Amino acid sequence: MIETLKALFYRDLTRLKTEIELYPNENDIWKTQKGISNSAGNLCLHLIGNLNTYIGNVIGKTNYIRNRELEFSSKDISKSELIKKIEETIIVVNISLDMVSEKELKMEYPILVLAEKTSTEFLLIHLTTHLNYHLGQINYHRRLLND
Repeated sequence: MIETLKALFYRDLTRLKTEIELYPNENDIWKTQKGISNSAGNLCLHLIGNLNTYIGNVIGKTNYIRNRELEFSSKDISKSELIKKIEETIIVVNISLDMVSEKELKMEYPILVLAEKTSTEFLLIHLTTHLNYHLGQINYHRRLLND
């Protein structure tokens, strides 16, 4: 299961990096339009914060301190800085997941994240779907602005 999770996070974080790279106009990363409340840049920062918190900090003990409010209010971070943050997150996720045993996957995740306590395995799977959900939004945002 750990290798599967690592493969999925790597695949989708690499896709996130590609999506950000594909914006021809760097300013478009931060645009919103009527009915679209979050820019691709803010969704990217949100995913980075989410994974660095729930995988990096909680599992990998990285001492990452999340500022969720800034994930949605920061603007105009360069494309290259976003890409750097994604690449750093890929490393953190891999190293942290290498620290989890198959036995620990079945154990209760150490903090309450969702409405009810879950196993570590459940939360990690939830994080892959959360990443994929926002990745789809970013892809749609980019294509909508490019048309």
